[in-house]
Amino acid sequence: MSHAGNELSSQPACWTRAATLAAHHGAALPEPGERVAVVGCGTSFFMAQAVAALREGAGLGETDAFAASEFPPARRYDRVVALTRSGTTTEVLDLLAGLRGRTRTTAVTADPDTPVREAVDDLVVLDFADEESVVQTRFATTALTLLRAHLGLHTDQAVADARTALAEPLPAGLVECTQFTFLGRGWTAGLAQEAALKMREASLSWTEAYPAMEYRHGPISVSTGTTATWMFGRAPEGLAEEVRATGALWIEGALDPLAELVRVQRLALAVAAARGLDPDRPRHLRRSVILDAR
Repeated sequence: MSHAGNELSSQPACWTRAATLAAHHGAALPEPGERVAVVGCGTSFFMAQAVAALREGAGLGETDAFAASEFPPARRYDRVVALTRSGTTTEVLDLLAGLRGRTRTTAVTADPDTPVREAVDDLVVLDFADEESVVQTRFATTALTLLRAHLGLHTDQAVADARTALAEPLPAGLVECTQFTFLGRGWTAGLAQEAALKMREASLSWTEAYPAMEYRHGPISVSTGTTATWMFGRAPEGLAEEVRATGALWIEGALDPLAELVRVQRLALAVAAARGLDPDRPRHLRRSVILDAR
């Protein structure tokens, strides 16, 4: 089995451990009422989008999400939370350096022995969720679970659903599709973006992601009999019927949305295997983007 396969299979245990650790790290994480920005790159940016929507939706404070390279320097926040598996990504470190002394910062990372340790005020280490594969699976979902638990939004059902996602067969005909679209609403819009990224990285698939209500506004026009459209969470009324009318395969997410992401991770590896690709060595990618000084 690939590193990615082993790592995604360990997610239920990682989530359980992260949920337990949330109370221990409470002082390092945003307090109710703080104005917060959550930042990251790639997968971590999409997890940041999910966290921001969850926190603000729960009434715990205004929360924004940014790709680290797109953080607006004129904005003022009580705290900035950086999600960074490697702790070495240039854009994240540059942003944290610019915030030092004026904004409290927290990093959630898998490796404490990296430059991010010296760049932040508070550090949360999830080393048990670190990965050998370039393609992120368990670190991203474990970090999100930690933050869901901190917000009081994690349940044991999410872990149970993750086990179901690992055990049940994928829907018939899904691996054979040639185009994959992922849809979400609220916090699951970030998960939809991450699902599309996983399929691109691991299997070189043609993928897209949209807020569910936006799918009717143009993107549905490319749906055909070889398209799979996967909904994270409850679908808008009538959308499933409209997608099926195009001939596309409609996948209604019945599990906790984070567990649905585990199903997509499995799909990405299955499509990679069908195409003779190594998901641990995605084309043109490396574990961390470290830019030369200019």
